[in-house]
Order: sequence, then C-alpha cells, then structure tokens
Amino acid sequence: MKAAVLHRLGGVPHWEEIAEPVAADGEERIEVTAAPLNNIDKVRADGSHYSVRSGEHAADGLPAVPGVIGAGLLPDGRRVLFGSRCGTMAQYSVARPEMTFPIPAGVRDAVAAAAWNPGLSAWLALGWRCKIEPGQTVLILGATGVTGKLAVQAARHFGAGHVIAAGRNQQVLDALPGLGASATIQLGQPDDELAAAFAGEFRAHGCDVVLDYLWGRPTEVLLGAVTHYDIQARAQRIRLLQAGEMAGTAITLPAAVLRSGGVEILGQGTGTMPPLDAITGMLAELLELLAAGRLRVDVDEVPLSAVSDVWTRDQRGRRPVFIP
Repeated sequence: MKAAVLHRLGGVPHWEEIAEPVAADGEERIEVTAAPLNNIDKVRADGSHYSVRSGEHAADGLPAVPGVIGAGLLPDGRRVLFGSRCGTMAQYSVARPEMTFPIPAGVRDAVAAAAWNPGLSAWLALGWRCKIEPGQTVLILGATGVTGKLAVQAARHFGAGHVIAAGRNQQVLDALPGLGASATIQLGQPDDELAAAFAGEFRAHGCDVVLDYLWGRPTEVLLGAVTHYDIQARAQRIRLLQAGEMAGTAITLPAAVLRSGGVEILGQGTGTMPPLDAITGMLAELLELLAAGRLRVDVDEVPLSAVSDVWTRDQRGRRPVFIP
C-alpha cells in the first residue's frame, strides 16, 4: 500500500510503498478515507513528545507510519472515526472495535477526523478537568490555532460568561468573536503592553480559568500580570490548565505568583485522562454538534501524496487532512 513513511525522528515523512498492517486478534482492517495532521503527530515524529523514547531507543519502531487518528470504512462499509496503534496516514490501517466510533450522517469524514484530537482537548479541558461554571471568565492562551478556536467554542458551550482569546494571527483573532470570543488580545505586542492588556481584562472581568496551549514567554507575561506586590488579603483563584507548549517547554515561575496571585496550575495529557466512558461520551457529543452545525472546525483536504510539502506548513487555524 501507499503511505506516509517516517524513517528517522526529526525527519519528514515521505509518500512511498510499505507493507499493509496486519490485524491482530480483535482488530479490524480499515480503508482510510481521511487522516488529520495533528500537533501530536508532529512532536512525536520529531522526538520531542514525552511519549517517545530517546537515546539508544530513538530508532525503535522506525520506519513508521505517522498518525494516531483517522476516518475510514470498515469491511461492511460503515463509516467510522478510529484510533490506531499502527498509523493512519496510509491507505489502510487497523483498529480495535472500542476505538471505532460511527460518523453521523451529514458530517464529512475529513471534518470528523479533524475535530477529534483538538475538539476532545478543548472539551476535556473545560468540561472535565476544570469543570467551568456558568458565568465564569475563561482565557484561551493560543486561541488562533485549530485547538484554540475549538476551545473558544467549548468555553461558550459550557456556559462561560466572558471569553478572552489571545493569539498571534491577527486575521484569525478578528474572526474569533464570531465563534464566541468576548475580547481578543494580540500576543505579538511588547511584553509590557501585553501585560497591561491582560491586567485590563482581569480588572474588568476577573479570570477563573486559563487554558494554556503555549507555555513559554506568553505564560510568564500572563503570570506577571496576575501577581500582586502588596499584603492585601484576597480570595482570588485562577486555575491555569497547561495543555500545550507551542511557545516553549519551560517557564520561570517566581514564588510570588503562587502566593499572591491565587494561581493553581494543572496539567492535561495522557497522565490526566478521565475514564474511557467520559472520553467516548464527549466524543459523541462533539460529533452530534458537528452534525447539527453548532460546532465549526476549518479543514484543508490535501492528497496524502503531498505529505512532505504539507508537514511543516503553518496551519494558520486550519487543520490539514490527508486523503489517501
């Protein structure tokens, strides 16, 4: 079969011939119709994700087909969204029944595949990990990416009263009020101006939850904006959920941030997942919202043969979805 094949960590996959995956006991063969290029696929391929072994084990499992999520056809013709152990950016893949989910009528395969990873990230963050309450103020740090745009919609879905969207892409920022953002903040401005913009929003509306897909310098500026340099007693509580590291893998965290700013830092990743039934329930809700036209994810459908060209392209708020 033809597939995107990665030969070394840090490299770019290429369209080439590779043997079809062999279904293990309990697995089903799937004809792939759509495979999204998610951020996790790229960081796993470059070896920087914490799930990838390094050092002498760096070449384990290579060559390999990237992709953990796809849409496709079961042998009986049913359309399903699926997760696979052996890669999805190929003409064929395999999956276990518990990792296949029916795609509703009216939802295109490419849209369903594009929505799974970023949509679940947003829904789990705000609906399960933080459990935002109606009327609360939510700040999305990194709101102009695919996941951030879905997080803006998730915040409104779960009842946020004020949604602050912070990002760099001005064209996407300008469109975010149409998805539910109450205010936008340009992250590309100088640090002092950025801190003032954060502080102004916090004075006007407070801040209950920060969903952070960036980390690095933007997070440091944000935390500086909530730090108080006095001894006034407050009952402030800001939950910062760390869910990505697009702007850096580490920050400097002064003690005063935690002691005076009321900040509580949480994480979301493979080590903080809810039970499987909660995950599948939220995925079903996402698909229902897509079918009803109440959730939007922007996709670019591209042939899988173009994987090498598309792999490093700036997504600019639109998810590339490969069509084998």
